[in-house]
Amino acid sequence: MLAPDSLQRWHQALARAMAACHGAQFAETLIDALASLVPVESVMINLERIGGAPRLLYERGIPAENRELLLQRYFSRGYLLDPFCLAVDKGLPEGFYSLGEIAPDDFFDSQYYKTYYLGAGSVEDCYFMLELDGQQRISISLYNGLSARPFQAEQLQLLRSLAPVILELGRQHWREVGNAEQAQGADFEQQLREAFMSFGEGLLTARELEVCHLLLRGHSAKSSARLLEISSETVRMHRKNLYTKLQIGSQAELFSLFIAWLGGETDRPAAQQPPAVSARGRAASHSA
Repeated sequence: MLAPDSLQRWHQALARAMAACHGAQFAETLIDALASLVPVESVMINLERIGGAPRLLYERGIPAENRELLLQRYFSRGYLLDPFCLAVDKGLPEGFYSLGEIAPDDFFDSQYYKTYYLGAGSVEDCYFMLELDGQQRISISLYNGLSARPFQAEQLQLLRSLAPVILELGRQHWREVGNAEQAQGADFEQQLREAFMSFGEGLLTARELEVCHLLLRGHSAKSSARLLEISSETVRMHRKNLYTKLQIGSQAELFSLFIAWLGGETDRPAAQQPPAVSARGRAASHSA
């Protein structure tokens, strides 16, 4: 139970957020209210669009040295492998979630996590996710870890208990944002499948592409095997073969190659170059 002084600070901060609803200071006052109860290092609030790239609505606390990585690379193509974006596209109900509840089993050892989480100044995050309509969501992402303690179990539980009021207040404020936006594109998973197919077309087998897809999203060999209904040894064999064909030796190199290729930042040797179906014309064309 909250101490009386903590409860008073929360109610005062919440009242300021309610007064700011529909105004330019709403996001700032809403995060101030949450921070009155749980310390938060950095924040991003996004409009999540099924079939399209997320759009940044508000951010604070992102270190200057990480801004290019997070605010440019993530929103142009990095989101394609983000477990939260993928979960939203699969119909994640609105509510409050920690990263551990959403991410694949090997995600915290994946190159994606090292690049877009640790590399952007966060050990872990949690989300309030509210539904605007069938195609659009608002995500309020709270990050902690490198200079502050990761969220503790009791803090996550406290934030979860606040979800009804945070979601309803956010819905009142951001409803007009949703009305002004047009949800874009086709099925998110279809975009990602097409990006992988054009990345390895004529070079990797269909099964190698499936393994590649799962490895980049943070699935272990065991988890990939379960999803593909094959053995872990067979997954490792496919992984070895695709590494050989792409002339790489690690998941880190695979991740770097795929992300750079999506953004048109790399040219590979002619013998290894995927056909000229550009990811920018298929997947990254849906980027913000």
